[in-house]
Amino acid sequence: MTTGWRNSETDEKLPARRRAVAGLVLAFGSLVARPVAASRPQQKMTEGQSTGAEGLLTYLHQELDFKAAPHRVYEALLDSKQFAAFTGMPAEIQREAGGAFSQFGGIITGRNVELVPDQRIVQAWRPGSWDPGVYSLVKFELQARDAGTRLILDHTGFPEGSFRHLNTGWYLRYWEPLKKFLA
Repeated sequence: MTTGWRNSETDEKLPARRRAVAGLVLAFGSLVARPVAASRPQQKMTEGQSTGAEGLLTYLHQELDFKAAPHRVYEALLDSKQFAAFTGMPAEIQREAGGAFSQFGGIITGRNVELVPDQRIVQAWRPGSWDPGVYSLVKFELQARDAGTRLILDHTGFPEGSFRHLNTGWYLRYWEPLKKFLA
């Protein structure tokens, strides 16, 4: 099983220059953003605007490996208590297609579009800082891998200028805390 995180922007099949630029973007983003500590939850998440070619991107793709079964990852993402436990912030998640969710104390809201137990979660997803009525589409695909799970995230349709904040935010607010929670 592959360990660690993969991002399509740093996939070895891409040209070296593109991998280097993507690596610098990720490294810079991790230096600028600060992780949420479960004991001291951050109440506000501010957005930094992406510039240049990155500022035009309205989609991102991430692949991660977790040392937990797909059922456990699925439950952590859709169970209000588990989500609040791994993020350190309040969550209310209705567990049916069409059901509403509110995460990080209402900072992120939306609706579940499609739920396939232990395999797929598709959500209409938005931070409260976006203009009213603006939603993006978030798809979590869960694939069993050895004794763990490969999670494939595709986040599409977000406003231009949001790539850097969202790309970094998924790692800091979701994946790093979830990895610790599932350990």
